[in-house]
Amino acid sequence: MPLEDVVLMALALGGGGLVKGATGMGLPLIALPILAIFLSVPHAVAIMCVVGIATNALQVWRFRADLWTADFLPALLASGVVGIGLGTWLLAALPERMLSVLLGLLLVGYVVLRLISPHFALSRPAGRRLAPGVGLVAGALQGATGISSPVGVTFIHSLRLNRTAHVFAISAMFLLFSAVQLPALAFAGVMNWPVFLQGMFAIAPAVGAMPLGAWLSGKLSQRAFDRLVLVLLAVVAVQLVAKGFAF
Repeated sequence: MPLEDVVLMALALGGGGLVKGATGMGLPLIALPILAIFLSVPHAVAIMCVVGIATNALQVWRFRADLWTADFLPALLASGVVGIGLGTWLLAALPERMLSVLLGLLLVGYVVLRLISPHFALSRPAGRRLAPGVGLVAGALQGATGISSPVGVTFIHSLRLNRTAHVFAISAMFLLFSAVQLPALAFAGVMNWPVFLQGMFAIAPAVGAMPLGAWLSGKLSQRAFDRLVLVLLAVVAVQLVAKGFAF
């Protein structure tokens, strides 16, 4: 592979790591489409799975003090594991085009709601009550499509946590889903030792840029951080709707 291609992929991983360090999400959103230019999509997804486990584990450990603020998380994660199994079995048969459009419109609706009513938030008791159902749906979507953020991240964002608790909760969810996805990719023959080693090398540029993202986000007010996450959700929504209509 030409050196310039390797440099471009490293820059994509670094850019994704920068955004992830700031918001807890966005690494696959930025890096995966660029990696897929040079690699097959399954190959790129497998590499991002390895990188995702490392980067999310790092953020879970870094913000572990916020575990007590995310009292909804155990129920969400436990039901998410069940949902991944159900999604693989039940939802894989759904038309991908319809699913992409519906998920995109769901995100659009949430972003519009937050713009119209910026103080909208789920209460903590409501978050605890809804967490098992949200985890089940998010896990099912992860199992069927590899996409959980339209439900999982939207729910966590609606709880209006502070920045570090927000990053911790999102990272814990992504870490669990990536850890479940890794053996599934190996079983499917997508993940093998050469691809796994490539994923290990890909960790360096992503992790290297995360501290800068965290430092930059520390300079933002809670309101600015909130708006940054909304922008990322809006980008995901546009990608999903465009993907649905492109079939």
